[in-house]
Amino acid sequence: MFNLEGRVAVVSGASSGLGQQMALALARQKASLVILARRLERLEELKPKLLEKGAKKVLIIKCDVTITEEINQAAKKTEDEFGKVDILINCAGASKDKGVIDMTDEEWDFTINTDETSVFKMTRAFASIMKKHGYGRIINIASMYGLVGNTEISTVAYHASKGAVVNFTRAVAAELATDGITCNAICPGYFYTELTSSVLDTPRFQDFAKTHVPMKRYGKEGELDAAVVFLASSEASYVTGAILPVDGGYTCI
Repeated sequence: MFNLEGRVAVVSGASSGLGQQMALALARQKASLVILARRLERLEELKPKLLEKGAKKVLIIKCDVTITEEINQAAKKTEDEFGKVDILINCAGASKDKGVIDMTDEEWDFTINTDETSVFKMTRAFASIMKKHGYGRIINIASMYGLVGNTEISTVAYHASKGAVVNFTRAVAAELATDGITCNAICPGYFYTELTSSVLDTPRFQDFAKTHVPMKRYGKEGELDAAVVFLASSEASYVTGAILPVDGGYTCI
Protein backbone atom coordinates (compact mmCIF):
# COMPACT_ATOMS: atom_id res chain seq x y z
CA MET A 1 0.00 0.00 0.00
CA PHE A 2 0.86 3.69 -0.44
CA ASN A 3 3.30 3.22 -3.33
CA LEU A 4 3.33 6.46 -5.32
CA GLU A 5 5.35 5.27 -8.29
CA GLY A 6 3.97 6.87 -11.44
CA ARG A 7 2.44 9.75 -9.51
CA VAL A 8 3.47 13.39 -9.94
CA ALA A 9 3.53 15.44 -6.75
CA VAL A 10 3.86 19.22 -6.52
CA VAL A 11 5.17 20.59 -3.21
CA SER A 12 5.24 24.31 -2.46
CA GLY A 13 7.53 25.68 0.21
CA ALA A 14 9.91 22.80 -0.44
CA SER A 15 13.11 24.73 0.24
CA SER A 16 13.03 24.13 3.99
CA GLY A 17 11.09 22.95 7.01
CA LEU A 18 7.94 20.89 6.71
CA GLY A 19 7.78 21.28 2.91
CA GLN A 20 11.19 19.69 2.54
CA GLN A 21 10.25 16.87 4.93
CA MET A 22 7.08 16.15 2.96
CA ALA A 23 8.92 16.14 -0.35
CA LEU A 24 11.36 13.59 1.06
CA ALA A 25 8.48 11.47 2.35
CA LEU A 26 6.89 11.37 -1.11
CA ALA A 27 10.27 10.61 -2.70
CA ARG A 28 10.61 7.55 -0.48
CA GLN A 29 7.31 6.31 -1.95
CA LYS A 30 8.82 6.71 -5.46
CA ALA A 31 6.77 9.69 -6.64
CA SER A 32 8.09 12.16 -9.20
CA LEU A 33 8.46 15.57 -7.57
CA VAL A 34 7.92 19.15 -8.67
CA ILE A 35 9.40 21.33 -5.94
CA LEU A 36 8.52 25.03 -5.68
CA ALA A 37 10.03 27.83 -3.60
CA ARG A 38 11.52 31.30 -3.94
CA ARG A 39 15.04 30.15 -3.01
CA LEU A 40 16.28 28.32 -6.09
CA GLU A 41 19.62 27.39 -4.53
CA ARG A 42 17.83 25.53 -1.73
CA LEU A 43 15.82 23.54 -4.26
CA GLU A 44 19.01 22.65 -6.14
CA GLU A 45 20.49 21.34 -2.89
CA LEU A 46 17.37 19.27 -2.23
CA LYS A 47 17.07 17.68 -5.67
CA PRO A 48 19.87 15.07 -5.32
CA LYS A 49 18.54 14.10 -1.89
CA LEU A 50 15.11 13.42 -3.37
CA LEU A 51 16.59 11.31 -6.15
CA GLU A 52 18.70 9.41 -3.64
CA LYS A 53 15.61 8.66 -1.53
CA GLY A 54 13.75 7.21 -4.51
CA ALA A 55 12.09 10.00 -6.49
CA LYS A 56 11.75 8.97 -10.12
CA LYS A 57 12.23 12.50 -11.46
CA VAL A 58 12.56 15.97 -9.91
CA LEU A 59 11.61 19.27 -11.53
CA ILE A 60 12.73 22.50 -9.85
CA ILE A 61 10.65 25.65 -10.32
CA LYS A 62 11.34 29.03 -8.72
CA CYS A 63 7.95 30.32 -7.63
CA ASP A 64 6.57 32.95 -5.29
CA VAL A 65 3.16 31.61 -4.27
CA THR A 66 1.79 35.11 -3.73
CA ILE A 67 2.25 35.99 -7.41
CA THR A 68 -0.47 34.64 -9.69
CA GLU A 69 1.63 34.75 -12.86
CA GLU A 70 4.44 32.70 -11.31
CA ILE A 71 1.96 30.08 -10.07
CA ASN A 72 0.32 29.79 -13.48
CA GLN A 73 3.71 29.48 -15.15
CA ALA A 74 4.69 26.75 -12.68
CA ALA A 75 1.50 24.86 -13.46
CA LYS A 76 2.17 25.10 -17.19
CA LYS A 77 5.79 23.92 -16.80
CA THR A 78 4.60 20.97 -14.74
CA GLU A 79 1.95 19.99 -17.26
CA ASP A 80 4.38 20.41 -20.16
CA GLU A 81 6.94 18.19 -18.40
CA PHE A 82 4.70 15.45 -17.00
CA GLY A 83 1.35 15.83 -18.73
CA LYS A 84 -0.50 15.67 -15.42
CA VAL A 85 -0.53 16.47 -11.71
CA ASP A 86 -1.65 13.83 -9.23
CA ILE A 87 -0.76 15.35 -5.85
CA LEU A 88 -0.55 18.94 -4.62
CA ILE A 89 0.93 19.80 -1.23
CA ASN A 90 0.23 23.42 -0.30
CA CYS A 91 2.92 23.99 2.31
CA ALA A 92 4.44 27.40 1.60
CA GLY A 93 3.80 29.99 4.27
CA ALA A 94 5.08 32.73 6.54
CA SER A 95 3.54 35.11 9.04
CA LYS A 96 3.94 38.33 10.97
CA ASP A 97 3.22 37.63 14.62
CA LYS A 98 1.27 40.40 16.29
CA GLY A 99 -1.92 40.68 18.32
CA VAL A 100 -5.13 42.23 17.08
CA ILE A 101 -4.44 45.61 18.71
CA ASP A 102 -0.90 46.03 17.44
CA MET A 103 -1.03 44.41 14.00
CA THR A 104 -0.71 46.77 11.04
CA ASP A 105 -2.61 46.47 7.78
CA GLU A 106 0.63 45.53 6.03
CA GLU A 107 1.41 42.73 8.50
CA TRP A 108 -2.13 41.38 8.24
CA ASP A 109 -2.11 41.47 4.43
CA PHE A 110 1.32 39.79 4.26
CA THR A 111 0.16 36.88 6.40
CA ILE A 112 -3.21 36.42 4.73
CA ASN A 113 -1.68 36.59 1.24
CA THR A 114 1.10 34.14 2.07
CA ASP A 115 -0.82 31.62 4.17
CA GLU A 116 -4.35 31.77 2.77
CA THR A 117 -4.66 33.44 -0.63
CA SER A 118 -1.68 31.48 -1.95
CA VAL A 119 -3.47 28.22 -1.17
CA PHE A 120 -6.43 29.35 -3.25
CA LYS A 121 -4.22 30.41 -6.16
CA MET A 122 -2.16 27.21 -6.12
CA THR A 123 -5.25 25.03 -5.88
CA ARG A 124 -6.98 26.88 -8.71
CA ALA A 125 -4.00 26.43 -11.03
CA PHE A 126 -3.15 22.80 -10.31
CA ALA A 127 -6.66 21.42 -9.68
CA SER A 128 -7.60 22.51 -13.20
CA ILE A 129 -4.96 20.08 -14.49
CA MET A 130 -6.14 17.32 -12.17
CA LYS A 131 -9.71 17.76 -13.36
CA LYS A 132 -8.71 16.98 -16.95
CA HIS A 133 -7.56 13.54 -15.82
CA GLY A 134 -10.25 12.82 -13.24
CA TYR A 135 -7.78 12.26 -10.42
CA GLY A 136 -6.12 14.32 -7.74
CA ARG A 137 -4.99 14.52 -4.14
CA ILE A 138 -4.82 18.03 -2.65
CA ILE A 139 -3.28 18.34 0.80
CA ASN A 140 -3.32 21.73 2.50
CA ILE A 141 -0.95 22.30 5.38
CA ALA A 142 -2.93 24.33 7.90
CA SER A 143 -2.07 24.36 11.61
CA MET A 144 -3.56 23.39 14.93
CA TYR A 145 -3.76 27.19 15.34
CA GLY A 146 -6.39 27.07 12.60
CA LEU A 147 -8.59 25.09 14.99
CA VAL A 148 -8.03 26.88 18.31
CA GLY A 149 -6.64 30.06 19.80
CA ASN A 150 -3.61 30.22 22.08
CA THR A 151 -2.51 32.15 25.14
CA GLU A 152 1.26 32.19 24.57
CA ILE A 153 1.90 33.91 21.21
CA SER A 154 -0.02 36.85 19.76
CA THR A 155 -0.42 35.84 16.12
CA VAL A 156 -3.97 36.74 15.14
CA ALA A 157 -3.46 36.82 11.36
CA TYR A 158 -1.86 33.37 11.42
CA HIS A 159 -4.83 31.96 13.33
CA ALA A 160 -7.20 33.62 10.87
CA SER A 161 -5.36 32.43 7.77
CA LYS A 162 -5.03 28.84 8.92
CA GLY A 163 -8.66 28.74 10.02
CA ALA A 164 -9.57 29.92 6.53
CA VAL A 165 -7.44 27.14 5.01
CA VAL A 166 -9.35 24.59 7.10
CA ASN A 167 -12.73 25.63 5.74
CA PHE A 168 -11.35 26.27 2.25
CA THR A 169 -10.35 22.60 2.35
CA ARG A 170 -13.90 21.52 3.12
CA ALA A 171 -15.33 23.74 0.38
CA VAL A 172 -12.92 22.41 -2.25
CA ALA A 173 -13.52 18.83 -1.12
CA ALA A 174 -17.25 19.23 -1.65
CA GLU A 175 -16.86 21.03 -4.97
CA LEU A 176 -14.44 18.56 -6.56
CA ALA A 177 -15.69 15.33 -5.01
CA THR A 178 -17.25 14.04 -8.24
CA ASP A 179 -14.13 14.86 -10.26
CA GLY A 180 -12.01 12.18 -8.62
CA ILE A 181 -10.17 14.83 -6.60
CA THR A 182 -9.89 14.73 -2.83
CA CYS A 183 -8.91 17.69 -0.67
CA ASN A 184 -7.78 17.28 2.91
CA ALA A 185 -5.84 19.32 5.45
CA ILE A 186 -3.14 18.48 7.95
CA CYS A 187 -2.90 20.64 11.07
CA PRO A 188 0.60 20.27 12.50
CA GLY A 189 1.40 21.12 16.07
CA TYR A 190 4.78 22.34 17.25
CA PHE A 191 7.54 21.23 14.87
CA TYR A 192 11.00 22.69 14.41
CA THR A 193 11.42 24.77 11.24
CA GLU A 194 13.45 27.84 10.31
CA LEU A 195 10.49 29.99 11.32
CA THR A 196 9.78 28.33 14.68
CA SER A 197 13.15 27.31 16.14
CA SER A 198 13.89 30.61 17.86
CA VAL A 199 10.59 30.42 19.75
CA LEU A 200 10.53 26.68 20.44
CA ASP A 201 14.02 26.73 21.92
CA THR A 202 13.16 29.21 24.66
CA PRO A 203 12.75 27.77 28.19
CA ARG A 204 9.45 29.64 28.56
CA PHE A 205 7.93 28.01 25.50
CA GLN A 206 9.29 24.57 26.37
CA ASP A 207 7.53 24.87 29.73
CA PHE A 208 4.36 25.98 27.94
CA ALA A 209 4.47 22.93 25.64
CA LYS A 210 4.92 20.55 28.55
CA THR A 211 1.81 22.01 30.13
CA HIS A 212 -0.39 22.26 27.03
CA VAL A 213 0.68 19.32 24.85
CA PRO A 214 -0.50 16.00 26.33
CA MET A 215 2.59 14.20 24.96
CA LYS A 216 4.70 16.91 26.66
CA ARG A 217 7.02 17.38 23.67
CA TYR A 218 7.31 18.90 20.23
CA GLY A 219 6.81 16.88 17.05
CA LYS A 220 9.87 15.12 15.68
CA GLU A 221 11.13 15.15 12.10
CA GLY A 222 9.28 12.43 10.20
CA GLU A 223 6.16 12.41 12.36
CA LEU A 224 4.15 14.12 9.63
CA ASP A 225 5.26 11.69 6.92
CA ALA A 226 2.61 9.03 7.49
CA ALA A 227 -0.23 11.54 7.32
CA VAL A 228 1.08 13.05 4.08
CA VAL A 229 1.71 9.71 2.40
CA PHE A 230 -1.70 8.35 3.41
CA LEU A 231 -3.65 11.36 2.13
CA ALA A 232 -1.57 11.43 -1.07
CA SER A 233 -2.26 7.78 -1.85
CA SER A 234 -4.83 6.17 -4.10
CA GLU A 235 -5.90 4.10 -1.08
CA ALA A 236 -7.34 7.25 0.54
CA SER A 237 -9.94 7.49 -2.22
CA TYR A 238 -12.91 7.89 0.15
CA VAL A 239 -11.25 10.42 2.44
CA THR A 240 -12.03 14.01 1.55
CA GLY A 241 -12.73 17.12 3.57
CA ALA A 242 -10.84 15.63 6.51
CA ILE A 243 -8.95 17.89 8.90
CA LEU A 244 -6.18 15.87 10.54
CA PRO A 245 -4.36 17.34 13.54
CA VAL A 246 -0.85 15.98 14.09
CA ASP A 247 -0.19 17.84 17.30
CA GLY A 248 0.60 15.47 20.16
CA GLY A 249 -2.92 15.98 21.48
CA TYR A 250 -2.85 19.79 21.77
CA THR A 251 -6.33 20.24 20.27
CA CYS A 252 -7.97 17.41 22.21
CA ILE A 253 -7.95 19.28 25.52
